[in-house]
Amino acid sequence: MIAQAGSQSAATSKIFGNLSAPVVQALDAVSITTNYPTGAVLFVEAENARGMYAIRRGRVKLSVSTRDGKVLILRIAEAGELLGVASVVLGRGYEATAEILEPCEITFIRQSDLLRVMRQSGELTLWMAQTLSRDYDSTCREIRNLMLSESAGERLARLLVDRLDHQSSTSKPGEMKLTLTHEEIGQMIGTSRETVTRLFAGLKKRHLIQQNGSTVVVPNRMALEAMITG
Repeated sequence: MIAQAGSQSAATSKIFGNLSAPVVQALDAVSITTNYPTGAVLFVEAENARGMYAIRRGRVKLSVSTRDGKVLILRIAEAGELLGVASVVLGRGYEATAEILEPCEITFIRQSDLLRVMRQSGELTLWMAQTLSRDYDSTCREIRNLMLSESAGERLARLLVDRLDHQSSTSKPGEMKLTLTHEEIGQMIGTSRETVTRLFAGLKKRHLIQQNGSTVVVPNRMALEAMITG
């Protein structure tokens, strides 16, 4: 991993863009930006929080483990998202393990520095509270979707529709990149790799999806959404 030297203000402003210039400058002064390779681990579940991470580029997998060793992927965080906010503010261990999915550029702000700037700026404190509220709301929706889905097929359909919403463009409205392995998808929807492989084969046979490597095309979104009952 390589630390970046020099001014970071332009990239910092991109992440904290709706904050005033003085607050962004204060955060920039205590930020360290580093490039991470695929597979690197930012922090481990239950590890004492050292600080907050902001993703400038790339994607990060957040997962938790059960006592018997099973892994559940909570979500895939992307550029512009913050990691470890709740743990830093509450002064407790990280609630998940964060692993780099692809080469990333990530900014780190130490816990002591972040809390100091928060004490000095009511604007930043409010912004952080809003960030925590959005994270909580998103987590509740994801848990609700997982719990209300009666079958692995429905959970997979929800995942594909959600990825489509995040990735499709006006020029290619039914196309997305799905770089997750079948094992990782299984960890996201609470089922086995073998079941995911079988479900994908079924979707292709019914012409609900087409796949060429990591590119997935959904020719009929309404037909895929019909698999979602809740």
